Amino acid sequence: MSAVRSALLMLGRETARIVLHAPCVICAGELPWRERKASCCRSCWASLPVIRGGKCKSCAMPWSASSAEFRCIACLDDPLPVDWTDAWGHYRGSLERLLHAFKFERHDFLDAPLAGLLHDLLLARQDMDFDGVVAVPMHRSKLRKRGYNQAELLAAALARRIGVRCEPSLLTRRIERQPQSSLPRAQRASNVRGAFAAQPGVADRSLLLVDDICTTGETLRACASVLRRAGAKRVCAIVVAKA
Repeated sequence: MSAVRSALLMLGRETARIVLHAPCVICAGELPWRERKASCCRSCWASLPVIRGGKCKSCAMPWSASSAEFRCIACLDDPLPVDWTDAWGHYRGSLERLLHAFKFERHDFLDAPLAGLLHDLLLARQDMDFDGVVAVPMHRSKLRKRGYNQAELLAAALARRIGVRCEPSLLTRRIERQPQSSLPRAQRASNVRGAFAAQPGVADRSLLLVDDICTTGETLRACASVLRRAGAKRVCAIVVAKA
């Protein structure tokens, strides 16, 4: 019954998206239903700021001077406990606006097209060797208020594309603290320390950790750390945008 209900909700959401008139979430221009990605027009989608240069293997920090993976200065001293982190685009301009709508304005139907961008990254890396996909979790109090966890929607949509199970129950958020975006860099690590917990079923598995945005990388670090301590064989992280 839950599968049927989920399918009906998705069908209703997609029908409303196609039928109801709405402007492009980025440029506010006309949004023809045949030439758009969810609530984004084709032109704005094509101009999203993709990262084209090299990136830090640990935190995905872009560096235009290189086309290969490297480790940034911060990650040379203290890398994230992941095999790699990858990010599709720069968190600025049109992509920042798109993700704000996805996260805060109930444009949850952006999950599939955004997951397509993440799928492109995995295809380019030629790395699909995962036993499960896990989202950065949201505390239940915030989930009740917002109605959905955008990272979990992304993770589920990406998992469907690569034929791997999405298992959000493997990682939970035990403590709700201040939003990372409201804090200076120096306070972000302590803000998420101890906030997450891994559940049974992690040991000896290769897991792909999914979130929408990576700024300092401390949320990914905290999540990957508890997964590794619980016995995960491998953890990789992927996000839509890197700030």
